[in-house]
Amino acid sequence: MSMNLILMGLPGAGKGTQAQKIVEDFDIQHISTGDIFREAMKNETEMGVAAKKFIDKGELVPDEVTNGIVRERLSQDDVANGYMLDGYPRTIDQAEALDQFGTELDRNVDAVINIHVEPEVLIERLSGRFICRTCGATYHKIYNPTKVEGTCDVCGGHDFYQREDDKPATVKNRLDVNIKMNTPLVDFYQSKGVLHTVDGDRDIDAVYQDIKAILNKLA
Repeated sequence: MSMNLILMGLPGAGKGTQAQKIVEDFDIQHISTGDIFREAMKNETEMGVAAKKFIDKGELVPDEVTNGIVRERLSQDDVANGYMLDGYPRTIDQAEALDQFGTELDRNVDAVINIHVEPEVLIERLSGRFICRTCGATYHKIYNPTKVEGTCDVCGGHDFYQREDDKPATVKNRLDVNIKMNTPLVDFYQSKGVLHTVDGDRDIDAVYQDIKAILNKLA
């Protein structure tokens, strides 16, 4: 039986790691929107050519083109056993389009796995990175601190900095944007009865055991 999934989660929730584990255990295609955009443009498919025109101008690719690229990908033979979408849908319009062409292609979504981690925890996870200014060694205040506080393990330097992207205010902003985008989608799939929310604030394997249990019931 084929199994069609959507993987959701805020930045830092561990989606990438869990996606790898799912693909290792279940015979389904991991479809990341970034990858299929690049593939469609390289292969110059009808939708790939359309997307490139917008990207070359630095404009956002409109929904109908994004939907078209995903539809093209889901109509290929290698997803007969199932797929896992990552990074799509991002809007209710896209979710409704997926519903429509999923039905046309007989490849409807069976389950949405939402890896939930509280935003405060994600801010700590994502803004914990700091770098030695002298030699460029990278540390994390929770997961990979220096052995001696304030001293680089590699060069013994004492001057550290954070990239703009890693600063708490930047991280919080990014999360706020994603929460605003994800919340309607969570509600949409909840109302369809296919949403499964998993607590992502635990050990990677514990999170995966919960996901695996959900998928085993579907398989």
